[in-house]
Amino acid sequence: MSDLLLKAFDAPVNENVPRLRVGDNVTVYVRIVEGTRERTQMIRGIIIRLRKGGVQENFTVRRIASNSVGVELTFLTRSPRIEKVEIHRHAHVRRAQLYYMRRLTGKAARLREKRIINN
Repeated sequence: MSDLLLKAFDAPVNENVPRLRVGDNVTVYVRIVEGTRERTQMIRGIIIRLRKGGVQENFTVRRIASNSVGVELTFLTRSPRIEKVEIHRHAHVRRAQLYYMRRLTGKAARLREKRIINN
């Protein structure tokens, strides 16, 4: 009985989500259903939080919307609604959660890019 219950909570890993890190600049393509229609919406922003935890692993993306309003969206990593995630750049960060980004605006909200040197 308990094995059946555990299998019900096991969601398959979404192959379209790469290995993410806090500070990554990403574009998330999400399928949205509006009535009978279905469309794909792009959300581009910085990952400010990663939560591990198996099936309930999630990440939060922060973007700046119109009129300089910050919007944070949380996505389940194993969600079938996520079509793909593109990583544009990695940032050098020293925190596990970048909540301080909420109070920064303009140029102060930029993160230093992590350069990867191949030798």
